[in-house]
Amino acid sequence: MTAMAVSSYSLPFFFLLSIFCLVCCFRSTDARYKAYVNPISMLISEDLYKSIFLHKDDNACPAKGFYPYDAFITATECFPKFASTGCLDTRKRELAAFLAQISHETTGGWATAPDGPYAWGLCFKEEVNPSSNYCDSTNIEWPCYPNKTYKGRGPIQLSWNYNYGPAGVALGFDGLREPELVANRSDLAFKTALWFWMTPRGDKPSCHDVMVGRFKPSKADLAANRTAGFGLVTNIINGGLECGIPNDPRVNDRIGYYKRYAQLFNVDVGPNLDCSNQKHY
Repeated sequence: MTAMAVSSYSLPFFFLLSIFCLVCCFRSTDARYKAYVNPISMLISEDLYKSIFLHKDDNACPAKGFYPYDAFITATECFPKFASTGCLDTRKRELAAFLAQISHETTGGWATAPDGPYAWGLCFKEEVNPSSNYCDSTNIEWPCYPNKTYKGRGPIQLSWNYNYGPAGVALGFDGLREPELVANRSDLAFKTALWFWMTPRGDKPSCHDVMVGRFKPSKADLAANRTAGFGLVTNIINGGLECGIPNDPRVNDRIGYYKRYAQLFNVDVGPNLDCSNQKHY
């Protein structure tokens, strides 16, 4: 349940992105923009959001009350291309894919759970019993700070210092010194998930580019059988642990969420749902 990546970032770029994010988020509170309607809210109403995440506010979920609809909608304003690129079906498919991936990362479901295993997304806001403090001490660009843990937090379960650092630069918080903010602020939690979704890193394309048809496979991608589709998104997020494995239950869980949400959005799921035949990045 952790989002993994290779560090490859430019500070000037993320400084500019941070300024843009602060400006665009200010827009939603400025009286001059009261007439503004977030395009994501046209795809997913609050009622639909609640029907997707049926049990996120149950007493059994540690994240009870942490993932409200308004926080999600507000966070999307910092990423105007999210679920707004391409035709209506493409937009719906990207939104369903994003919600499916964050649902798996934060799931509280099980095979015989009430309303089924795919009605329990957004149940957790931070990783339970992490195996380490997720500090890559060899990464000198984004150094770890004493007594800080970079375990999975938020909807995408952002992990490792090399993700917290650039996410903080992009979003205007100190991800290395205060990583716990991701589990304390609902809007920031969603923003880190969207940042991870929208940002290419190293040889990896962004999840967004894959879902909207902008992924152009390299020779290495073709040799590794990394073909566009929901399975490649899983590869980007956690391929090192889940891809190249036939019938992996974690991959199947992601697909199960995706199929349910695509049905609710009345859109097809597209090709290449799993990554069992793909080599990871």
